[in-house]
Amino acid sequence: MNKAITDGIVFQPLPFSAGLGVWSSGDGTPGSDTYAISGSGVFVAADADFAGCLEVLKVDPTARVRYMGETPIIAGCYLRVTAKVKAISGPLPAVRVSGWAGQAGGAPVAGLPAFGPATQLTHYGQVVEVSAIIGTGDRTGVDMLWSDADYGHFGIDLTGLTGGVVRVDDIQIEDVSNVFTRDLLSLVDVKDFGAKGDGVTDDSAAFETADAAANGRTVMVPAGDYRLADNVTMENHVKCEGRIVQDAQYRFILQRGYDFDAYLDAFKDEETAFKKAYQALINFADHESLDLCGRRVSLSEPVNMQACDPSRTVYATRRVIRNGQFEPVDGAAWDADVVTSQASYSAADELTLTDVVDIATIPVGALVEGNGVGREIYVRSINIPDRIITLSAPLFDAEGSQNFTFTRFKYLLDFSGYEKLSQFVLDDIEFQGSGIASGIMLAPAGLTFHLRDCFINKPKDRGLTSPGRGCQGMMLDRCQFISAEQPLAVSQRVSIGFNANANDVKIRDNRVNRFKHFCVLGGSGTLITGNHWFHGDDEALGIRKGGVILTSPNPKSIFTGNYCDNNFIEWTNEHSSDPSLGAQFSFGGLTITGNIFLTSDVASWANFIVIKPYGPGHYINGFAVVGNVFRSSNGQIDRVERVDTTFADLDYSRTRGLEFRGNTFHNVHEPVSNPATLDHDQATEALTWVMETGTALPFDGHAKFVDTVMPDGPISNSVGVRIHEMPWAEGSQGSDNRSVHLNWGTAVKGNVRYQVRMDTPY
Repeated sequence: MNKAITDGIVFQPLPFSAGLGVWSSGDGTPGSDTYAISGSGVFVAADADFAGCLEVLKVDPTARVRYMGETPIIAGCYLRVTAKVKAISGPLPAVRVSGWAGQAGGAPVAGLPAFGPATQLTHYGQVVEVSAIIGTGDRTGVDMLWSDADYGHFGIDLTGLTGGVVRVDDIQIEDVSNVFTRDLLSLVDVKDFGAKGDGVTDDSAAFETADAAANGRTVMVPAGDYRLADNVTMENHVKCEGRIVQDAQYRFILQRGYDFDAYLDAFKDEETAFKKAYQALINFADHESLDLCGRRVSLSEPVNMQACDPSRTVYATRRVIRNGQFEPVDGAAWDADVVTSQASYSAADELTLTDVVDIATIPVGALVEGNGVGREIYVRSINIPDRIITLSAPLFDAEGSQNFTFTRFKYLLDFSGYEKLSQFVLDDIEFQGSGIASGIMLAPAGLTFHLRDCFINKPKDRGLTSPGRGCQGMMLDRCQFISAEQPLAVSQRVSIGFNANANDVKIRDNRVNRFKHFCVLGGSGTLITGNHWFHGDDEALGIRKGGVILTSPNPKSIFTGNYCDNNFIEWTNEHSSDPSLGAQFSFGGLTITGNIFLTSDVASWANFIVIKPYGPGHYINGFAVVGNVFRSSNGQIDRVERVDTTFADLDYSRTRGLEFRGNTFHNVHEPVSNPATLDHDQATEALTWVMETGTALPFDGHAKFVDTVMPDGPISNSVGVRIHEMPWAEGSQGSDNRSVHLNWGTAVKGNVRYQVRMDTPY
């Protein structure tokens, strides 16, 4: 602030050369004596040191030189009065800046200091400069505090013995408010407390001292690079013009005004600012969330979240990052790392690979591929000395040694460096992968990770990956997953929305578009409600792949109110080290109710529910498909369900507790239900009616039991006599076990309606 510049105010007095009539030998007020008539002063046009000056003969103990113009005193404006003098002859006086304080109307203001510090002249001919600062605020450096004055008459006093001759150069009055601006705006400058800002000196102590002195005011960090080689916590607001430089192991914690913008102001780099703000988030209890302030944070490489504070490997306090966007800056840092290495596997130790060659080159979080390896198996941990890798799930048929491929995708936010991370929330964030980066990698262990109201937009390989049990109790709510492979045919896609290995996952109200798979779920207790996942393409008679993949044969999970669009639910046991039926539960514990299933422009063999056992002996034991809508658009499909027998078929003789009823079928050639209600027309008399169930039962199941039989019209013998007797039924007849026999005591004919089922009810 400079009032002479901003407001055009003239503070500078007239020079002596303009006439001595405006220079008073008194207090400067109107009517006081001037040097033009007093006889004790004369203008000297030429002087060796001054271009023009006033020569004063000191005739009084205090000789005054005062400008008679009214210099305004303005709140917040600080004036410096400067004079240069030299002694010519006679006794040497002391010199000081002085002034007369006045109010509007001309009355003097009592009680204000009338002069500044004095300087004693000691040599003849030596030019001495004296100055004083006048202002309205009680500031360090203010010599004359004039809080109530409206104007002043300023100049100098010469004090001491009389008889001396002194020459005075033109007196200067200037606005120096900029010296005090920081303080005027309630700012405390770290440089006032010893900060250097040279990028080399450790300014940590200066920052904390300034913060302690601020007492509610804002701490100002002026231009420069401020190295902080220690933890620094700021209790007051901080305003940064300069840049903070601090290594990852040290913390810079802002207790007031904590958000991403504050850290961006401090560190001047988006990546560093985010890392430091996150570090503060997990180290200060008063802030539960980091607001990204709607900013887009560009990342040149994946953010190793644990490395933001290397001292923490476990964290279990609820924290939230919200309201912003992350995007990658294209470069080699986002290229997947691929390692091929030999290792051994034994089903007896189902979660480990042993004797791993070059294990140090294999990172935690790498996708494991090889013979007998199911989908979405990841490296959970690595024991380099013992050459052991811990896997996220068992392998179904990898006994012995082989070469495995380990692929480490690169994620915008990577939490895999933690041993365990719980109660972490990402809220209202767009993860813009741009086909360059994947989205989020979780920690190997942890509870209740929550992703809500987020966009996972065009991830290169994966939207969200769990390399272990860090997805226990995970919640995905109201998010949108948009694939980077939308133009590709289904058969060409490789990206996956997310995976989960642990239990109790909640997947609610999400929208998903054109991945290879929406998700691969390996745990149990999953609730999948209100989602819409679409994985079709523009191909005529195109193939379809599983949208939701269940890899546990008994997931005790529920699908309700979803829209399964151009894909199917695929139910496997590929994450079993011994996929043949043993002591474990078989396929059961799944409820699919009140969903919409739609497909369009597909071959007739497309389905909506596929069971794929990876070993023999399995059967359905507790499965409900109730109240769903199945529809095929632009062409008819044969059935909505099937068993994929690539590895094994089901044991239909053991089917138990299958409810497949109350569903709606449109453009489906072979609707199914269990129990199924069918008609049989026996045109000729027979003791045993052979009733074919055909394709009426789900999964081509065996017709095991007849629950009810109701004649539809008279049952009669060969001579037309009505027969009123109860038949008895035999199930699982015929070569395919899909026929039932209705046995009578007399050869009869007629029509019946009967209910048949493929399962043993509970």
